[in-house]
Amino acid sequence: MQALWMILSAFLFATMGVCVKFASSHFASAELVFYRGVVGIVFMAIYAKANGTVLATRYPAMHAWRSIVGVVALSAWFYALANLPLATAMTLNYMSSVWIAAFLVGGSMMMSRNGQPGHKQGPLVLAILASFAGVVMLLRPSIGQDQAFAGLVGLLSGLGSAFAYMQVMAISRLGEPETRTVFFFAVGTLVAGAIGMLLTYWITGALGEPLRWQHALWLPPIGILASLGQLCMTKAYSMSHSLAQKSGKADGNGGTLMVANLQYSGIVFAAIYSIVLFGETIPLLGWAGMALIVFSAVAATVLRARSAPNAPAEEH
Repeated sequence: MQALWMILSAFLFATMGVCVKFASSHFASAELVFYRGVVGIVFMAIYAKANGTVLATRYPAMHAWRSIVGVVALSAWFYALANLPLATAMTLNYMSSVWIAAFLVGGSMMMSRNGQPGHKQGPLVLAILASFAGVVMLLRPSIGQDQAFAGLVGLLSGLGSAFAYMQVMAISRLGEPETRTVFFFAVGTLVAGAIGMLLTYWITGALGEPLRWQHALWLPPIGILASLGQLCMTKAYSMSHSLAQKSGKADGNGGTLMVANLQYSGIVFAAIYSIVLFGETIPLLGWAGMALIVFSAVAATVLRARSAPNAPAEEH
């Protein structure tokens, strides 16, 4: 059942990407971030009240830092979704697990230099290199010269997501419930989006098209789908840990790894949407690059779990 929750989560995130791409024709990225925060706050406040979760926190600074890095990653992802093929933007964002693996390799190298024993990370290094080779294969035939900057931003969205994931893990170790973490992230997106809108208006003197109800229909699903996707992902991981404890497996790594790797089904959903809804074409070399990225990310997730079992799991 936990596998179905993760697949549903991946589907919801891919569908959110569709809404962002349609809405980006009428709204600036800062506006989308702002409205995503507004809807997310309302949705999570209602959800927290229904579940009896208190939203007050003793760790405001940690939530603030998680919101900062998360908003940077989210803004970069929204920009990539607006300017790249949907499947390409989604794939680049899913490289967060590779970035986390790269951090582990860097940490191991620093430990070795300081005379401390470090893990042998040869296979993990190969997975990281293979994933970046996949990025080159994906971007070169799939985007034009005018989209190169968007491709770089999409790549950086995965890097920002990796930092956000590690901060989420640090917060969860303090006993903070997921509902509270998601709520404060929504608050951060609202604040950052509002600042971005003010800066855009100050610099350009305009803030995009006038708000029309036909265009505004894309806004509520962005926040709702993101919140539902997050909750489904949390449900998948919690069920995996619960089943592992009931079966007597203390670490539960096998089930958790299976669930974590199913998140990449979101790339499949995005590819289907990309072809059916937007008529986007990806050359054969681009498909091969996408497959290499997914394979490398799965390998990095497995190898990372063996090297550092307490490393953060992926989430949006």
